[in-house]
Amino acid sequence: MEFKKLLRVLGPGILFASTAIGVSHLVQSTRAGAQFGFALLWAVLAANIFKYPFFEFGSRYANATGESIIDGYKRLGNWMLILYFIITLASMFFVTAAVGAVTAGFMDNLFGISSLAPSLKVLPALIVFTVCVGILLAGKYSALDSLIKIVGIVLLISTLIAFVLTLFHGPEPKVAGFIKPEVWDKKGILFLIALMGWMPTAVDLSTWNSLWTLERIKQTGYYPKLRETLFDFNFGYWVSAGLSICFVTLGAYLIYGTGVEMPKSSAAFANKVIELYTTTIGEVSYIIIAAAAFSIMFGTSMGVFDGYARALERSTELLFLKKQEATEALNSSKIYNWSLIVLAIGSFSIIYFFANHLLTLVDLATTISFLIAPIIAVVNYRLVTGEYIKDEAKPGLLMRILSIAGILFLSGFSLFFIYVRLFQNT
Repeated sequence: MEFKKLLRVLGPGILFASTAIGVSHLVQSTRAGAQFGFALLWAVLAANIFKYPFFEFGSRYANATGESIIDGYKRLGNWMLILYFIITLASMFFVTAAVGAVTAGFMDNLFGISSLAPSLKVLPALIVFTVCVGILLAGKYSALDSLIKIVGIVLLISTLIAFVLTLFHGPEPKVAGFIKPEVWDKKGILFLIALMGWMPTAVDLSTWNSLWTLERIKQTGYYPKLRETLFDFNFGYWVSAGLSICFVTLGAYLIYGTGVEMPKSSAAFANKVIELYTTTIGEVSYIIIAAAAFSIMFGTSMGVFDGYARALERSTELLFLKKQEATEALNSSKIYNWSLIVLAIGSFSIIYFFANHLLTLVDLATTISFLIAPIIAVVNYRLVTGEYIKDEAKPGLLMRILSIAGILFLSGFSLFFIYVRLFQNT
């Protein structure tokens, strides 16, 4: 691929990687390593592999048809579009709140905002939400695209350095009498599902890939070939997958078995994550790592706000406007702007009530995401293998086999979770 063309295509995949790296990596992958060592590494790998087709299908469908996969849901029937709309409304406040709370924690760790106003524990979250919404209302995708590329590179390099140095450093010694935690008891299983729920992110967010792909085309004026769009997506996806292993390793080598627990408050949790870097790279790196971690989480928050606002915008247009009005609405931003505002208010309200329970909020949001994943997986597969795209743009045999395996994987663990939740007492 020519370098000039590559620059015009790159964007949606990097944005996807940034959105994924946020909570699933900095929080959940680190917790997995810290609590269970490498015992859940298989789950991280399995989630990345078996979810892959359904995210790829979002980019594939957008390139092959010139429309978002949400429009594809409309083609399957209003029932599917309504179902997606309900799923989005049911999950978006919890997901955005979880991401916002983590971002606020990293901001508070970096700037010490809560120490300036101890009575306003939610002030960092309020600042994060206000700035994110303000930037998106003003600049939208172009501001988001530029920010992600800069901070993503900083965190990528920092994480790889910390990972390599951690391997040379070796695992911290275990405390006397350390007993390995049980993975397959009720507590372990619930965390397992939460871990896979956002690894690398929620399957219903595959619609964002298609929306960002179309926005990138609109931004650059260049319509890429299918292989170019998929190259951009694959680059972001597999970089994200690789980094998830790095974070599991950091938690496993530096915290697992040492008697140290990951804090539950957002600021303290953020500080502990930064310490994982400074333990290997050195204290001199603290401010750099803290800034990079906050930046990537801030980019994740912007990505989540933008993704949900775009999804709500397009769903609303297709559901409640006539065909001609929906087409004309593509050039308007009123629904997008109001979606941002409603999302911010609802999500902040959740943070206000869950201010001291960051990990509970994250586990709730990630579990909801995992339980609805099989539905979206089946529908995405149906769209890219049916009559809606040309034969040459359809996935090959290996991708179809992986898709079916992924549907079985997601469905099986969702049913297993329901069984454990309802019938297992310990």
